[in-house]
Amino acid sequence: MHSRLFGTSILALTLAGMLSGACNKSSQNPGTTGTTGTDAGVRVSQVDIGRSVAPDKTIADKTDSFKPNETIYASVATAGTAPTAALRARWTYQDGQTVDESTQSIAPTGDARTEFHISKPDGWPAGKYKLEVFLNGAPASTKDFQVER
Repeated sequence: MHSRLFGTSILALTLAGMLSGACNKSSQNPGTTGTTGTDAGVRVSQVDIGRSVAPDKTIADKTDSFKPNETIYASVATAGTAPTAALRARWTYQDGQTVDESTQSIAPTGDARTEFHISKPDGWPAGKYKLEVFLNGAPASTKDFQVER
């Protein structure tokens, strides 16, 4: 009687472990939606900001502190493959006011970079700013920066 109860308990634990492992595998899929991903199989892997962008769309002069008349560049790195995806950059001032917002359609087939930038010929007001990057409408990354006189 005891060995039958013991065998049933082991079977139940084995099944529970297998189901738990199956659930964990689907939640760890690198293409699932999260703070950096999307169901399309592409994810934002890195965001850099700076004063200039290189020909390969990486930031040549990384910084988080700018002068009022400088153009502010962002380089958004993505990893993965998707037939189409939308990257959106929203730049906001410290009071939450949107300074600029733009969207670019991408169709990555591996690691890729997308460049965004903002400029204001009469100069940015001094203060704190934020860049928010969205992938297919889902938040993917945030970068804080400032403009100093």
